Amino acid sequence: MSAMLPRLFDDSVFDVFDPFADFGRGHNRVFGKHASHLMKTDIRETDSSYKFSIDLPGFKKEDVSAELKDGYLTVTAVKSHQDEEKNEEGKLIRQERYSGSCSRTFYVGESVDEKDCKAGFEDGILTIEVPKQPEHQEPAKRMITIA
Repeated sequence: MSAMLPRLFDDSVFDVFDPFADFGRGHNRVFGKHASHLMKTDIRETDSSYKFSIDLPGFKKEDVSAELKDGYLTVTAVKSHQDEEKNEEGKLIRQERYSGSCSRTFYVGESVDEKDCKAGFEDGILTIEVPKQPEHQEPAKRMITIA
């Protein structure tokens, strides 16, 4: 059992009491060492669309979803992690589960339809292309001549 003690107590004793314990250590239990790089977004404008490039390092395609509702594009990524330790007899002595999600929301316009959007996920980067809305033009004033 003494060989297990360093492994059991390698975490801070105060983790149970401090909900922010993971933020100052350079990594997060769920999102890992890339936590500070999550959801960084580049938006490029072309003549006909806006192209979003969203960094999601450590995520798989099935962990990510994108929804278009009421003119807002919401990208959500969900991840979970489970640590399990057993002693020499195979009895469970510690099991911890962590789960978390992150999301970003962008206003893209109410006339955008999801079937017109294109999305792909490769090497931890989600790309979404959203077509531009036609610019709203005020109707020209038509004056009536008063005689």
